[in-house]
Amino acid sequence: MAPEKTPAKDAAAELARELSEALLRERIVSRFVDSYVVENGRQALQVHAIMYRDLLALLQREALLAMCVRALEIVCDEPRPQGRAKPRVIARRDASLFRKKFLTSLVRQQGWSIGEALDFQRDLQTYEELLARTGSARRSRKPFEAANHPFVDRCAFVLDSSFLEQARMAASKTLTELEKLTAQICQPSSPDNKPEWKN
Repeated sequence: MAPEKTPAKDAAAELARELSEALLRERIVSRFVDSYVVENGRQALQVHAIMYRDLLALLQREALLAMCVRALEIVCDEPRPQGRAKPRVIARRDASLFRKKFLTSLVRQQGWSIGEALDFQRDLQTYEELLARTGSARRSRKPFEAANHPFVDRCAFVLDSSFLEQARMAASKTLTELEKLTAQICQPSSPDNKPEWKN
């Protein structure tokens, strides 16, 4: 018996769930802050427990934004192979529907209020607009070069505005980790483990 196809709503909800869980499971944000503190001697960032917890929460939200932007880009904008046929991009209507279901599922899973959901959606749109302006060319960066990405600038400012360039470099490395993790979730290596949104 052939396995049943997962409806688009379930695929969108599954992607939202996987992104959130992977971000928590991999502890990318806490490792980012802890390594930044050690490498730059900025222990003052961890002295006050409440402020440290708030810092992690803000950076966690920024990391989720960056992952969502990249996931939606992979699912909705990048060409998908169609056997021997020319790769095609998902239809605009389908992409819009997937995006709506994805964001609805994410809001529900995170337990956000209407205000928090609207703030997240507005920030997501800001990320997408800024990235569209800088161009879609994704070139590899030199080790000493920070990424031109809203995640890098926003996180650096939130993390340590007095050491902005060091914070930008650390945030840039973290962005690379986030994008790799997102790509793994959206494009599993096994063809048998192909997610519904890539069909």
